[in-house]
Amino acid sequence: MENLIIVGNIADNPFVADISQHMKQAMHYSDLISLKSYLNNEFCPRYIVGEDTYENVGNILSGYNVLIVSSTQQMYSRDELAMRNLIIARAAKDNGADRVILLEPDLFYSAQDRGPRKEHGFVDFDRSPQDFKKFNGQAFTSRLYADLLKESGVDEVVTVHNHSNSVKRLFMERFSGNFYNLQPADVFANYIKESDIVEHKNLVLCAPDHGALSFVREVHDELAMPRVPVVIMSKQRTGEREVVVSLDPQSDIPLEDVRGKHVVVIDDMVRTGNTIVECCRKLREAGAARVVFFVTHFYSSQEGRIKLNDPVIDEIVTTSSIPQILNRDMQGRLRHKMVVLRIARWISGFLYQHIDPTSKPLARPLYIEDMSSKNPRWKGWALGTLFQED
Repeated sequence: MENLIIVGNIADNPFVADISQHMKQAMHYSDLISLKSYLNNEFCPRYIVGEDTYENVGNILSGYNVLIVSSTQQMYSRDELAMRNLIIARAAKDNGADRVILLEPDLFYSAQDRGPRKEHGFVDFDRSPQDFKKFNGQAFTSRLYADLLKESGVDEVVTVHNHSNSVKRLFMERFSGNFYNLQPADVFANYIKESDIVEHKNLVLCAPDHGALSFVREVHDELAMPRVPVVIMSKQRTGEREVVVSLDPQSDIPLEDVRGKHVVVIDDMVRTGNTIVECCRKLREAGAARVVFFVTHFYSSQEGRIKLNDPVIDEIVTTSSIPQILNRDMQGRLRHKMVVLRIARWISGFLYQHIDPTSKPLARPLYIEDMSSKNPRWKGWALGTLFQED
């Protein structure tokens, strides 16, 4: 795309490199912007376009769409990355960019999706005094982030599987409908069908709570296997780290029907792993032969790695929305049962059609499978053999 400039908010980001490759950007993304800082540590990026002329000073990006790719990195805090996004977007607009798009697969500050007042957030339930109290003294940060992005010059925001209805409505309103929440249901369904991770004839899907149910139904639809039932679980928190998981009355089947089955538990994110482990334990106790956990956003904390190493979970499949999970050290002891689906190509497919609806869709695969040789299903292939040139 000749009128598209892809940049990252830090150097040496493999996720940005993958997006640039799939979008066929000829120049390396790091050669299009200088991410310099002054000696006082103030960030001062500079687009490296039109360096050889005095023409169009202040309008060197006129006629261009600028795509800022923002993903979490271990060496930078989210606060630092968010501020970099704002300044990079402002630099684009101050130099004449027609459109600025922020691609942030794991949208920052989404956990802070409401505040201590009635007008703070959009929820589909009656907020209790305890819910308001939980946010007392805090900032309504998701709204602040949306406001700052808009003020900085961001015109559109693209993210992946944001579960918060409050955040989705907030960003849709703030960006006049130009908020795109990509749901990887087709990615998960394709992997379930095309890999050997589960037996299709014995397949059951599971929503670990009601918050995950709508996405589980999306995966079910993409599978196009109407006979596959969905187990629905409910959770009740009894403490900061304690949950009680039980079968929901709306479940397609009772727990005893999972005996001998291969169950795929699906959720949008995992941090501590408490709910997922308890859910999988219930399935194991009911006789499930194999339990696999699919999750979009994997936050690799020490606590989470320890809990998810529980033998009640056979394998974990996640996406590269948080790229550091590709690092074997970040996977830690989970290397033997971790699979990462690199989704930069899947996202690029959307961007191609979104930026230029007349462009040719990207050919499959939707993802590239990445797993350690310690995983028993590892076949020893090179990742490059899975990539098909257009």
